[in-house]
Amino acid sequence: MNRRGFVGGLAALGLAGPLAARELVWDSGAPAEAWGVQLYTVRDRMAEDVRGTLEAVAEMGYREVEFAGLFDWTPSEMRALLDDLGLRAASSHHPMQVIRDDWPAALDAAETLGQSLVVLPSLPPDARTPDGLRSLATELNRAGEAARAARARGLELGFHNHAFEVTPLEDPVRRGSPERPLDILLAGTDPELVGFELDLFWAVEGGTDPEDWFRGHPGRFHAVHVKDRSRSGEMVTVGAGTLDFSHLLQVGQDVGGVRHAFVEHDRPRDSMATLRDAIRYLNSLPG
Repeated sequence: MNRRGFVGGLAALGLAGPLAARELVWDSGAPAEAWGVQLYTVRDRMAEDVRGTLEAVAEMGYREVEFAGLFDWTPSEMRALLDDLGLRAASSHHPMQVIRDDWPAALDAAETLGQSLVVLPSLPPDARTPDGLRSLATELNRAGEAARAARARGLELGFHNHAFEVTPLEDPVRRGSPERPLDILLAGTDPELVGFELDLFWAVEGGTDPEDWFRGHPGRFHAVHVKDRSRSGEMVTVGAGTLDFSHLLQVGQDVGGVRHAFVEHDRPRDSMATLRDAIRYLNSLPG
């Protein structure tokens, strides 16, 4: 892809939807400053030193973060730190239990942090059948309506996939079903209320092509997890595997509706080196 085109296009997307005004407006002539990081990648460092970890992330050139917990910091304290470092909290992950039991508080925290997305990172156990998935879609619509209800929040609910959600469900009668969990959720949720965060690694691991998801559901994928995969199926540092990020990110932007790209690695050997090598690679893309 043309990395400047990706950066400059984040705010200019025709598919950006009703939340476009809340997205960052990057200078199209600037370096690739729109890259984000899912902080789960550096959870080991965050547990030891939140400030030092975020300082290092900012120094590498990342400008957006996606939270997987605040490590005992309050939303106000974290917002002040992010502002001081020139970082933006674009998103956070919360389990279904939070959405069901403590959604107003989660939305308040997201608003304080300045987020535009709040993401369900995985399916709850009761949503792993066709009926369970359709029931979950109804719940997500209600939660998405609550997120949108206070327009000043500028918040949107999202869903993040793993391999299971892109794999056809097993049907003991038909011995295999064409239905995939992500298909059911995409069909059952209101595009105005629920977006999706496509994890590129898990989409491929589940036997699908991320481009097909973007083209099959234009404008529905507002974020991606930028994760790489080796030929043997291992999760590796971005740039060390086989995924064609130049192409996938371009299609994601132009067709899928992608506005945020978060680098992630679930099990890095050296979490800081993983982030450093990833952004070097992304910044080396043509453009």
